[in-house]
Amino acid sequence: MTLNYHDVMTTDLSPLADVSEAWKKMGDRFGELKTDYEKHVQSVLGNGNWQGLAYGTQQQYASATAFEFGAAKAEALAIASLLTDAHTELTRLQKAVKDLVHDAEAKDFKVDSSGKATYVGYDNLSEQEKYALHHDPDYAQLQSDAREKAQGWTDNIAKAVKAVDDADQSVKRALTRATSDVSTDGLGFAGFNAHAVGDLAKAGKPDPKATTKTDGWISKGESEASGPGVGTEVSGPDTGAGKLGEAEAHADLGRASAEGSLTNGPMKLAGEAEAYAGAKASAAGGITNEGIQGEAGAFAGGEASTKGRADLGPVGVYARAEGTAGAEAGVNAGAGLDGVQLGAEAFAGAKGGASAGADVGGIGAGATVEGWAGPGAEASLNANKDTSGTWHVGAEVGVSPIVGGALGFEFTVDPGKIADTASSAADAVGDAAGWVADGVGSLF
Repeated sequence: MTLNYHDVMTTDLSPLADVSEAWKKMGDRFGELKTDYEKHVQSVLGNGNWQGLAYGTQQQYASATAFEFGAAKAEALAIASLLTDAHTELTRLQKAVKDLVHDAEAKDFKVDSSGKATYVGYDNLSEQEKYALHHDPDYAQLQSDAREKAQGWTDNIAKAVKAVDDADQSVKRALTRATSDVSTDGLGFAGFNAHAVGDLAKAGKPDPKATTKTDGWISKGESEASGPGVGTEVSGPDTGAGKLGEAEAHADLGRASAEGSLTNGPMKLAGEAEAYAGAKASAAGGITNEGIQGEAGAFAGGEASTKGRADLGPVGVYARAEGTAGAEAGVNAGAGLDGVQLGAEAFAGAKGGASAGADVGGIGAGATVEGWAGPGAEASLNANKDTSGTWHVGAEVGVSPIVGGALGFEFTVDPGKIADTASSAADAVGDAAGWVADGVGSLF
């Protein structure tokens, strides 16, 4: 979103300093967690009393977890530094706009809510002075000079506002890069960014590729980061909505997410990534005219995921990857107009998984595989419709005494896409029939 004059003049930038301090504290806390983990978990299990394949796997994941704690510290401290720089730079540029407006007003120019300047010096004249001014031979030239000077103030204010917006866009780029893990170290892509840069002047530079010719590609993207924070929420029962009630509590060390897409005609590339560290628990249940739903779950640790998709007309492929380190448990069941689902899981340790699949004309199939290091079990079966109207059918089963994993499958059916494909096919058949008819007709 582009900042305008009103945004610049009314925005309170002071919270940036407080948020920066909060991120610094979170970074320091991640450093303490890394030290505690290495001392009380990793080194204890590596005292030589445990040997074998399971031990090797555990140590591999333990090293990755310790790395991610260190990466989380680096990322949080970089964000803290960026926010400090942002507060300093945006405050300086905001003051420049306000000073410019103050100077204009001191010279009898009024600046409206859009940043447009108008000369109002004549308003303070007496009626006799106004009469004399209107009959001055140079009155038209005086009016023209006033309008020209007013336009000069308006242009200078607009340039100063643009400088604030440019700095704001620079901050956005820097924060996006700081929270994007594009290296394969630690737990791989979509983990915490161990290489985050905390210098706004360096990290906020425009991408050189963004200034080159895009050849028809249209890009969209956004990112979000928050934490640390704690909170609880309880609601219900709501007899009107059929909700029996729900409750949620969380203690977040931090969370971040980003998504974007590139589109060029029938081709579209899209991706998402998110990461979370902390603890959360929730429970909910309800009965409505659309079905029955109940679920409960708890999680403590860190998790990250990433997914991408490429489409060319009716043909698409997708892939997902995710990693978790910590403990979780959950159960859910439901049935209604939008499908059924049934599942339960319990796990403690570290696990990573990947999914891949393809769809043609709105019908798709894929598979999921996970590797676990730690005790756990999982089973799920679902058939449901998402907000876009696409139906998902899948199942997954997994077990791990110490080292194990899970396997699953999934099918998708998108009625809207099937209809579009059928319509396109019908058009193609119609065109082909027309060509044949024309060809036959030409023979006679």
